[in-house]
Amino acid sequence: MRIFTREDIVAALDETAALAAVERAIVAFAAGHAQSGDAGHFSFPAPGDAHVKVAHLAGEDVFALKVSASFYGNPAKGLSSSQGFSAVMSTTTGEALALFADGGWLTDVRTAMAGAIAARAIGYTGGTLGIVGAGIQARMQAEMIRRHIGADRVLIWGRDPAKAQALAGEVGGEACGDLADLVGASDLLVTTTPSTEWLVDNDWVRPGTRIVAVGSDGGGKRELDPRILGRATIVADSIDKCLENGEAGWAVRVGLLAADGIILLGALLAEPRTFATDAIVVADLTGLPVQDAAIAGAAWRKLAST
Repeated sequence: MRIFTREDIVAALDETAALAAVERAIVAFAAGHAQSGDAGHFSFPAPGDAHVKVAHLAGEDVFALKVSASFYGNPAKGLSSSQGFSAVMSTTTGEALALFADGGWLTDVRTAMAGAIAARAIGYTGGTLGIVGAGIQARMQAEMIRRHIGADRVLIWGRDPAKAQALAGEVGGEACGDLADLVGASDLLVTTTPSTEWLVDNDWVRPGTRIVAVGSDGGGKRELDPRILGRATIVADSIDKCLENGEAGWAVRVGLLAADGIILLGALLAEPRTFATDAIVVADLTGLPVQDAAIAGAAWRKLAST
């Protein structure tokens, strides 16, 4: 088994090819052309949480096992809040071919890629991008969306104004001290926090807003007022998982949203549709194991040739 460091993977990964692989994986999942085990989710009092996921895409010669962890007090200890690793295994022999000791980098990247893919699918073509959060995923979403779709203006809000200001400087954006102002100004709103109480109020969201909700992926997390979902068209990477762990589940449980009206993201990518300009569209993303298999496979194919 070969072991690759984060530096090895960052240097080798072809972002355009990996982005295409992640999109194909989302479509394959929706079409039933993938296997994935039930994701394991663990919560810790640190505070922190971890996910264990395994998946295989039909036709691929490898499958992947991924452990990703987020420990939100790590920056104060001089550590990244993202941790973890991936293992790539042969579908022919079962051999462990590679261990990616990437500290969770591939997970962060594929999450940002899924955000950009979803943003385009729900009709964002550019304008003002508002990011809720000031951590790793906030930065990656801002960078990925700007590179692959574009944004005339990037606004950043965070609980810690100093972190929001620092991130705004990194991504060429503007720190916004009032979350309501950021939401009202955003053509695309991306939420990236581990909040367990909703942050974005229904009254702040104007018609035509597109939202990519990334933070709610288990452990009681939520970022959106469920009334927003009650007046929106909902797109989910996995309907079952979004009902269990995502923003959609909160709205369904209080009777504001009918589960049978949710659109599967992979189906939308396979058969694109145009949403009304005044429609609120929310992409609810909890993270698919097949995305991990896709990006790990893309990284392995590149690294195996070196």
